[in-house]
Amino acid sequence: MIVPFAGPDAIAEEVIGLLENEAERHAMRKRAYLHSRGTTWAKTARAYMASFQRARFERSLQPMAAQQGDITTALAVGLPALDTGHLITMTDDTGILQHAIFSVPNTREGYTTDDNARALIVSALLDEDTTSRHKLHHPDLSHRYLAFLWLAFNTDSGRFRNFLDYDRKWLESVGSDDSHGRALWSLGKVLGHSRNEGLRGAAGRLFEAAAPATLTFTSPRAWAYSILGMQAYLDWFPGDRAIRGVRNTLANRLLDIYERSHPSTWRWFEKSLSYSDARLPQALILAGWRSDNQRMIEAGMDSLKWLVAEQHRDDQETFVPIGSNGFYLEGSEKARFDQQPVEACATVSACLEVYRLTEERNWFEEAQRVFRWFLGKNDLRVPLYDATTGGCRDGLHPDRVNENQGAESTLSFLMALLEMQAAKVAGVDQQFLEMSVSIESNYPSR
Repeated sequence: MIVPFAGPDAIAEEVIGLLENEAERHAMRKRAYLHSRGTTWAKTARAYMASFQRARFERSLQPMAAQQGDITTALAVGLPALDTGHLITMTDDTGILQHAIFSVPNTREGYTTDDNARALIVSALLDEDTTSRHKLHHPDLSHRYLAFLWLAFNTDSGRFRNFLDYDRKWLESVGSDDSHGRALWSLGKVLGHSRNEGLRGAAGRLFEAAAPATLTFTSPRAWAYSILGMQAYLDWFPGDRAIRGVRNTLANRLLDIYERSHPSTWRWFEKSLSYSDARLPQALILAGWRSDNQRMIEAGMDSLKWLVAEQHRDDQETFVPIGSNGFYLEGSEKARFDQQPVEACATVSACLEVYRLTEERNWFEEAQRVFRWFLGKNDLRVPLYDATTGGCRDGLHPDRVNENQGAESTLSFLMALLEMQAAKVAGVDQQFLEMSVSIESNYPSR
């Protein structure tokens, strides 16, 4: 209907005509209906979702800082003080809970052997720490996590179960190879680090029962975790030929898949980079070093150097772990998000392992660069460590940080922090020793 401006008579005439013409009214309704099909609530919602997804994808390709300003000053302060507050919050009479809703334990998700093994490693490292204001809680925590592993171990199968619901009912009869290897690693850490004879005795017995199953594993990460645990054990019991033989077998498996699978442009054990990648070269380097196997050392160093280079982008000072949303398959695009704390922890640990073995300063400096990812030196320029709770947020999305502070993330941060603190103290002690030797050499002997 088109009528002249300021023409009420014309409007009245057209409206009356339309009311008297049913066919025209029906045609108008149909045209209006068809025209509006592109803007229904459902289609409008889908259009908004497509716009959001497009923006999120573009952000994943070119991340933007979530907060403005220079974080250099905050990072220059150094390592944060150790705070086990959130670790204690996440732990109940059974063990450490798997997930959190923000900083509140999520009891619906229950527990895992994976996380209680990680927690046992952290508590073993805490036994060596003399500065924490939560020192009195540490022995109790170690007992609780070790008790969980005893509960998880099935003596009939010689395997650990992994998932336990909040009602203390196991959700599987046999856990993954990775969870078993991680449990063995934690037991080795107790034997190598704890000063508590009761803990060491219980860990040693469970270690002996759990070790034979590792020869059946097919997962390279399970091999790596087992090697790390066995080497910690062998550092205290070097005469155990059986465990040394199993360690060598698993290390040779890692070496074999590396030498068979990597071309010159893809220096890795598998056809993809996925999770906890740095544990593979770390285990191979350590086993090679302890067994004086130069091929293992060279393969481990070669793969770790390649991995470190792959985990940086344009800014060589910023650590960019392989994203869990797609990972990185050989010949394909590298997933930049979601970035997980467990990757930073593994890389810190591997770099510090090489630093301890070689005393090459550049590996300590790389560990420092990676650790700063927790504190805000990352794609979004936001800290994952929460200084108010002592917890660590679960990761970086393209547009935001995951605000939940689950067990894996918090334990990854604490493990990395404790190893950084230990390396820093060792470095200071070494500098003091070198200074003492230098001073003494300047004075003639009498």
